[in-house]
Amino acid sequence: IWPPLASRLRNHARARARHPRPRTGQRPTMGSPRSLPVLLLLLCCLSWQQPWLLNALPLCTDSRAPAPLNGTLGFCSYSGSSCCDVAADAALKKLFEAMRVSDAACAAVVKSLLCAKCSPFSAELFNSSSKIRMVPLLCNYTSSRGSAQSKDSTQDYCKLVWETCKNVTISNSPFQPSLQGSGRLPSSASKLTDVWQSENDFCTSFGGSSDDNSVCFSGNAVSFNTTKPSPSPKGVCLERIGNGSYLNMAPHPDGSNRVFLSNQAGKIWLANVPEQGSGGTLQFDEVNPFLDLTDEVHLDSEFGLMGIAFHPKFATNGRLFVSYNCDRTQSPNCAGRCSCNSDVDCDPSKLGTDNGAQPCQYQVVVSEYSAKVSSSNVSAVRIWIPTSTQILISMFFA
Repeated sequence: IWPPLASRLRNHARARARHPRPRTGQRPTMGSPRSLPVLLLLLCCLSWQQPWLLNALPLCTDSRAPAPLNGTLGFCSYSGSSCCDVAADAALKKLFEAMRVSDAACAAVVKSLLCAKCSPFSAELFNSSSKIRMVPLLCNYTSSRGSAQSKDSTQDYCKLVWETCKNVTISNSPFQPSLQGSGRLPSSASKLTDVWQSENDFCTSFGGSSDDNSVCFSGNAVSFNTTKPSPSPKGVCLERIGNGSYLNMAPHPDGSNRVFLSNQAGKIWLANVPEQGSGGTLQFDEVNPFLDLTDEVHLDSEFGLMGIAFHPKFATNGRLFVSYNCDRTQSPNCAGRCSCNSDVDCDPSKLGTDNGAQPCQYQVVVSEYSAKVSSSNVSAVRIWIPTSTQILISMFFA
């Protein structure tokens, strides 16, 4: 579910638990949602950044945070913070020596792979969300071009490992196929070409990309593309552009200066936002909303339309999502199987009314309203006429 919709669902459930549905004519409770006048936040000098999407989280394979070092590790040469202490560094050195790699170039590669365990990002490199790998995810140029890591750190390292070590005998080799997802080393010696038919075969198992969710190993310390942070703003300018009562505002997916506004009753309008500093107000046709769901939405002090969201490819697939409350006694589309916790022998048919409401009478639903609209005229659509409607999620209130 779109995060804001999920948040509204949770908040509504909490409000419903705190305040029973009021009888007709009763004043709204303090927990009821309030419609607020629209204020456009004109961020005059604020650049919104999301660094958590650009950088991976420093974490070790044992799910602990990297620890600061007093000096530099003797074998793996890490300093600052690391996932290895002196004892772990010594254990990696012993493991490396037992491999007896005769070729110097391959030995340097194998050492760098072993020492990746000491990287502050080792949990990401070794994909510790599942089973621990013996070899980190090797950067592969075919899938790392869109990386959040710096360009220098996403070379085709998987190819380099293959070319350097493919004909070198390694005892206790970490490249055995059975070791992916295992923590044990074999006792026999082997070459990469003994168990892998080609570079493509090898890199299919050990190579991978660096994206917003993971990092890959290139033989060097993990680094990221960094952008110099913008200076802290000295203030935020607020400009009143409307006095109506709306619960939601969503930008038009076409990137124009238009927004969608919705009220609690179930109407969604398409409005033009005035230029900053122009003194203008929101311009829209209040009589002819973009989408009118008042026949589907149950309006009460704690009920109504809660959220709207557009598919990222709305211009081509015409998918609009709406979260709202409905009353199954009033709307034929407000339907579903009524159930409750069977672990405590709950039977909906034996439940009584609550302030006059039947069990499962009121629902929170997330529905999709789709229409076939070409990308060339989606911006010209002023009134949405759905060609298909379906309820994606339905939650009942006893």
